[in-house]
Amino acid sequence: MRGFALEWLALREPVDHRSRNRDLSSALAARLGARAQVSVVDLGAGTGSNLRATAPLLGREQRWTLVDHDIALLAAARAALTRWAEATMDEGDPLVVEKAGRRIAISFRHADLAADLPAALGRAPDLVTASAFFDLVSPEHIARFAAQAAARGAVVHAVLTYNGVQRWSPGHPADSAMAAAFHRHQRTDKGFGAAAGPAAPRHLAEQLERQGYRVLEGDSPWVLGASDAALLEELQSGFARAVSDVGAVDGRTLDAWSRLRRTGAEVGHTDLLAFPA
Repeated sequence: MRGFALEWLALREPVDHRSRNRDLSSALAARLGARAQVSVVDLGAGTGSNLRATAPLLGREQRWTLVDHDIALLAAARAALTRWAEATMDEGDPLVVEKAGRRIAISFRHADLAADLPAALGRAPDLVTASAFFDLVSPEHIARFAAQAAARGAVVHAVLTYNGVQRWSPGHPADSAMAAAFHRHQRTDKGFGAAAGPAAPRHLAEQLERQGYRVLEGDSPWVLGASDAALLEELQSGFARAVSDVGAVDGRTLDAWSRLRRTGAEVGHTDLLAFPA
């Protein structure tokens, strides 16, 4: 997991899409799918994977704002979404595309999500969404986000937030120690203060409930097997690099753990859907 390299994001996209909690996806579609128009802000949008998964749940006219601090990722998102579309109506800003009977206008916003969350969220979106994002930010940032979302009356859909579950196949005696060390790394500062890491789902649900939201949650684990060999290999090496960074596992154990060829894994995530009061 070399930062947010394009290769890593491409590897994980199909697994992300199949892992989403279907009950919450259906509830989102029931809430917003029939609206004539819907506006969406996607935080930490990367290459637009979240849009590609969520747009089929929403109505025929959609306005998306993809927000990221990485200009290169936003450029990659524009290119990927142009390839994904069935037709491109306007290649300016917004980029206007057609897909599966939907007209989607997409703007790309370069913003510092840590320093200027109100600007990142914009004025009054119908839906704020994020994928694999909130475990990277601090509990304080999550509280600020919940307050800002509530002020806008936005529905919140946060998917694939890491919840701390790790199961490897075959197992290794050091799996528990490696997981504990990885969680130490997860809680380091990713630019938003000390990150919530695997406690993020709990913090997000609690803060939204404090703002009067009705919160629904569901599991969305990655369940990886032989057909996911490339992702498994990169996941294992990424975990090992994170553990090495914190120095909590001795080198011989880390090397033995890294050399064991895995044929499967489960990585736990939680999806959340929250409706404002």
